[in-house]
Amino acid sequence: MDAPIPPYVTAYLARSRAALDALAADPAAQATLAAMAETIAGAMRAGGKLLVAGNGGSAGDSQHIAGEFISRLMFDHAPLPALALTVDGSVITATGNDYGYEFVFERQVRGLGRAGDVFLAISTSGRSPNVLRALDAAREGGVICLGFTGAGPGAAAMETRCAHLFRAPSTETAIIQQLHITAAHIVCALVERAMFPELAPPVPAAG
Repeated sequence: MDAPIPPYVTAYLARSRAALDALAADPAAQATLAAMAETIAGAMRAGGKLLVAGNGGSAGDSQHIAGEFISRLMFDHAPLPALALTVDGSVITATGNDYGYEFVFERQVRGLGRAGDVFLAISTSGRSPNVLRALDAAREGGVICLGFTGAGPGAAAMETRCAHLFRAPSTETAIIQQLHITAAHIVCALVERAMFPELAPPVPAAG
């Protein structure tokens, strides 16, 4: 006999679906994702790269996103230059030990970022001190700033720092993270199609 489904499961899936439906019904948010893709593709065409950073689950998302660009998402193509700033344990622990954890991304942006590169900052709250410091360093160095955050009030700090900011329509961390990966897949797929139009398959039919 099947075990009964806990009410939490149904409730969580309902909240998750509602957030995704809100994104699907929001043309402004979708236009933001398209603008992000255009920005990244333009930078890569000019010889630039994408840097990505976040904490916790957003650190995992950073690595996931960079992996989609370096490997592939929707179809085979040459690798696209993307780097997660969350993977070098020696850099992160040395910087955290010598300067403080709030500097772990800023130092990497200053050392690795070049004018014309793109920095995608991920913070579900919008208030992560190390992410905000990295955004400030990126802006100082001529790196184009993009952001993923949630719908909470903390997003205002990122909004003032980013050329384009995607705000997932939720204040629940886990659901924000789900939508961040959905958004990242959209952005990556658009960049792939922009960079390799001759290789891109037809757009699948909706539904």
